[in-house]
Amino acid sequence: MTLDFSFIWTAFVKLLPAIPNTLYITVVSVSCGFIIGTIVALSRIYKIPVLNQLGTSYVTFIRGTPMLTHLLLIYFGLPLIIDGLAEKYGWSFNSVSIPMIGFAYISFSITAGAYLAEVIRSGMLAVDKGQLEAAHSIGMTTFQALRRIVFPQAFAAALPNLSNSLIGMLHGSTLAFTVSVVDINAKAQIVAATNWKFFEAYLAAALIFWGLTIVIERITAWLEKRINVYNRGGVA
Repeated sequence: MTLDFSFIWTAFVKLLPAIPNTLYITVVSVSCGFIIGTIVALSRIYKIPVLNQLGTSYVTFIRGTPMLTHLLLIYFGLPLIIDGLAEKYGWSFNSVSIPMIGFAYISFSITAGAYLAEVIRSGMLAVDKGQLEAAHSIGMTTFQALRRIVFPQAFAAALPNLSNSLIGMLHGSTLAFTVSVVDINAKAQIVAATNWKFFEAYLAAALIFWGLTIVIERITAWLEKRINVYNRGGVA
């Protein structure tokens, strides 16, 4: 087999328009997952009745099943629920109104939430409980203490794992092609279908993913450096 370097470049250029879809899926999923994960982590740390048990079951189930399974369950299950409710209550909205990328957003957010819940929980547990007690002693509410003292330190402790989760979701976004969302990998398959040069097309896709991963790693390194400067009491 002869490697067609010119087609690698051609495929690379044709894959660039698919980058926004991949980034949208990654950013939306991780952002929503972060909110879900924070709620679940807090409910588990503070043993909130019912929410604690639900959160534990949610994390166990999602982490114990494949990401692709979550996507297929949402893709086939959510329309049944929405259409059933629409028929019962006479809603004009139904599952047909949901764009395909919407299923990816929902599914990947649920997946990210379970993994980020553990990342956030471990980060919060790394903060000395005495600091929360000290905050209470000077009149801070629990919310104020969490926002001003616990969360910033927990973020610093969890940053490497948060970065790994972001990279993992970036790579996992390739599963969106299962529900007809054209991301980088899906675009590579479409481009290669014209002349069967799949190796070159997927190589171009790999280079793009590699580049995006390096950007995330560089941003993480910059954030860690900034955080370390402040932790030492220095000036950025």
